[in-house]
Amino acid sequence: MAMEKMFAEAKELREGKYVIVDDIPCRVVGIDKAKTGKHGAGKMRVTAIGVFDGQKKTLLVPCDADIEVPNIERKTAQIVSISGSTAQLMDTTTFETYELTIPEDMVADAAAGKEVDIMEALGRKAITRVK
Repeated sequence: MAMEKMFAEAKELREGKYVIVDDIPCRVVGIDKAKTGKHGAGKMRVTAIGVFDGQKKTLLVPCDADIEVPNIERKTAQIVSISGSTAQLMDTTTFETYELTIPEDMVADAAAGKEVDIMEALGRKAITRVK
């Protein structure tokens, strides 16, 4: 299995990139930078949205600090069956089967036999798109 997370400098962060805040992988939606002061380094306030739960998180770090960046894997899976808002999926490369909850906005499009895109980070998986 590949590394779950890597380290990068905070000043390398950009909107749309991913960062780990409170052990939750998040997508960066906003960055505010404070100038360096007379006695210290500049600070960054990073606003991010959780990839799996949609919660808003804030990270306040010095610009030269090391931050954790999740190693996000994108996969394709096929829907084997659906019961309620849960889908049984089969990975198209490893043929492994598992169950995931279908996001509310994708329930109408999901059907057995269709393919979905899966995002996996820090041992958690989520459906991102129904093809």
